[in-house]
Amino acid sequence: MAWENPFKEMANSKPLFLTIYATVLIGIVFSSVYVFSAIYSSPNSTFSLSIAPSASSDKIAEPSVQASNFSHRQVDDVSIPVKPQLRSKLLKPIWKVPPEGSKMPDLETFKLSKELVQERVTDNIVVVTFGNYAFMDFILTWVKHLTDMGVENLLVGAMDTKLLEALYWKGVPAFDMGSHMSTVDVGWGSPTFHKMGREKVVLIDSILPYGFELLMCDTDMVWLKNPLPYIARFPEADVLTSTDQVVPTVTDDRLDLWQQVGAAYNIGIFHWRATESAKKLAREWKEMILADDKIWDQNGFNELVRRQLGPSVDDDSGLVYAYDGNLKLGLLPASIFCSGHTYFVQAMFQHLRLEAYAVHTTFQYAGTEGKRHRLREGMVFYDPPEYYNPPGGLLTFKPSIPKNLLLDGEHTIDTHFTLVNYQMKQIRTALAVASVLNRTLVMPPLWCRLDRLWFGHPGILPGSLTRPPFVCPLDHVFEINVMLKEMANEEFGPGINIREYSLFENPSMPQEVKKSWLDVHLCQEGSPGCQVNSTSQSGVLKLPKHSTEEMLKTAFSKFKDVKVIQFSSMQDAFDRFTDKTREEQFRNRVKRYVGIWCCVENHTPGHIYYDMYWDEKPGWKAAPPNSTEDDHPPW
Repeated sequence: MAWENPFKEMANSKPLFLTIYATVLIGIVFSSVYVFSAIYSSPNSTFSLSIAPSASSDKIAEPSVQASNFSHRQVDDVSIPVKPQLRSKLLKPIWKVPPEGSKMPDLETFKLSKELVQERVTDNIVVVTFGNYAFMDFILTWVKHLTDMGVENLLVGAMDTKLLEALYWKGVPAFDMGSHMSTVDVGWGSPTFHKMGREKVVLIDSILPYGFELLMCDTDMVWLKNPLPYIARFPEADVLTSTDQVVPTVTDDRLDLWQQVGAAYNIGIFHWRATESAKKLAREWKEMILADDKIWDQNGFNELVRRQLGPSVDDDSGLVYAYDGNLKLGLLPASIFCSGHTYFVQAMFQHLRLEAYAVHTTFQYAGTEGKRHRLREGMVFYDPPEYYNPPGGLLTFKPSIPKNLLLDGEHTIDTHFTLVNYQMKQIRTALAVASVLNRTLVMPPLWCRLDRLWFGHPGILPGSLTRPPFVCPLDHVFEINVMLKEMANEEFGPGINIREYSLFENPSMPQEVKKSWLDVHLCQEGSPGCQVNSTSQSGVLKLPKHSTEEMLKTAFSKFKDVKVIQFSSMQDAFDRFTDKTREEQFRNRVKRYVGIWCCVENHTPGHIYYDMYWDEKPGWKAAPPNSTEDDHPPW
């Protein structure tokens, strides 16, 4: 704003003075850029969009490239030169661990203050997330993605001391929120979950008076591209927020059309400028949710912001007057600031030939474990090296799906369940083989013909870019949180570990694991060369169909050191467990692994239960419960 008056005066001056004035100002601008670059840029800073954090033996794995299971194409910001960021002289490098033998500073050092935030500010903006120790791996993934793209002006709010200490020893800048939160996963919708939401509102209201711009994020989201250049395109915006919109309103990277967005504004990703209108909103929002602990923070935000909505600020920016009529609001496009639906189900950015900036793991159905698995399926979650090389090795198989089940006929409840059930039976067999061999099962990609939501719908949301059949997230069918939780061995037998279908495509997968590989081809017992321990010269193991538990153990006893075993098929691969108790334990376990499809329109209840043993029930049909008394899983 300091430049406004000189430019106005310049416009009113005579031509000669206009020329002199312009020349002087241009000289000042260039001199200022040089001086600011020299003062604020770190000695090692570059204009590259990626950096290499310092190596550390105890931090998360660092893949050489950012991975995604979707193809990307650069379509925006191509012609915009990268500017050097104005960095604070105090900006310390991330991932630089404290010296060995040093002590952690007193907790008072980590209290939120303007000075603490200033240490992480670049171009007057700071990127912030927060959480408790249960989300440590999410937070490290969040930080890693940002630092990989050269964004280091970030801070993490620690809601418990255990997280604060862990981040400090990993070289991640953090502050103490003084929340005294539990270190365990509190669960979506729980009272503690809502307490976390209120803490976020208080945090926003605390930081804005410092005068810095704030890009606030939930920990269950991942940055795929540096968002700061995009945000800088809307300097007049007081608030930019993501939404739960599932139908595109634009086909490029403009802000979504506010007139067409009927879904909730999602506060998992939003940017605040320290304007009077924004500070007023944050203050009233805080007062609202502190006065009534039954108000969900996101609902409160939507209620306030939509109190007045419209008119548009201008014809071009996409901003709208909201809240008190003075706040300038922008809706980040759902196609590239993605929800769990627009990214994992629709792949909206891919259909529109855009490049996603972010993905937020909303629209999923298996709790925190489901969010983690979604990000792993998308190859955007960072795991330690041992995740890719589990004890006992990996088991994978090539799924088989007839073309008519996948493509023929209308996409209906019947055709959807026929397709899913066909795959489910193969997965059930694979789970049994993995259990016998004590191996971790790499789940196959799961094909669906219908979407899953939490309300009645026609199968595919009208106007969305979902194109059936599609590879649906595993949590659309399987209860990942149940699959991964501890169960009593006496009732459910030994646990069965799983991995995501994209595991072998992930750049973090060590080559040493991929090279230790055994192919298994099923054969008809009695045919030439088809016997236990029959291995061809090409290193392929031939295994009789309908093998028993003992046959499997015998056949693979000399391959325990092989890291990956791949079956050519799982159809008819396994017959039975030798021990009846073990068989019953397995059945008790895996029939709890599948969930529901939701939901039939105009029917209560409208969900339909998947049944792991559907094929053992003659006449089984996909239908919702007839009454609330019938509304229970098939076990």
